[in-house]
Amino acid sequence: MIIVSACLAGVGCRYDGAAKPCKVVIRLVAEGQAIPLCPEQLGGLPTPRQPAEIIGSQVIRKDGVELTAEFTRGALEALKLARLVGAKTAVLKSRSPSCGSGKIYDGSFTGRLVDGSGLFAELCKQAGIEVKTEEEI
Repeated sequence: MIIVSACLAGVGCRYDGAAKPCKVVIRLVAEGQAIPLCPEQLGGLPTPRQPAEIIGSQVIRKDGVELTAEFTRGALEALKLARLVGAKTAVLKSRSPSCGSGKIYDGSFTGRLVDGSGLFAELCKQAGIEVKTEEEI
C-alpha cells in the first residue's frame, strides 16, 4: 500500500482549499493501491488556511502564528495510518511544510527553496518509508 498526499488525489485540502491533481496518484487511489491523507487536516487545521512555512524548527503561518504543534500532531497521526496499512512508499506533495521532500520553502514566504523536508515526510523517512514527490513519479 502507498500513502499519498490527498491534494495529489484531487482532494481540495491545500492551504488555499485547492487540489493539485496528479494523474498517476489518482490512478493509484482508484486502483486501490494508495490511500490519500492530509497531515495538516489530521492535525486539526482548517481548510482553507493561511500558508505556513518551516523556519528553523518551527512551522509559522504567514501572519506569524506558530503552528508547530498542529503540524506535529498531524504528521504523527498520518504516520499511524501509514503504519496501519503497512505502507512502504509515500508519494507526497513537493515543497509542503508537511509533505515536501528534498526541497521546502525557506520561511520567507517569497517562494525561495532550501534543502529540507516537511514534518510528515521526515517522519516517514525515519520510519523506513520511501518518500517520493509527485515530481519524481
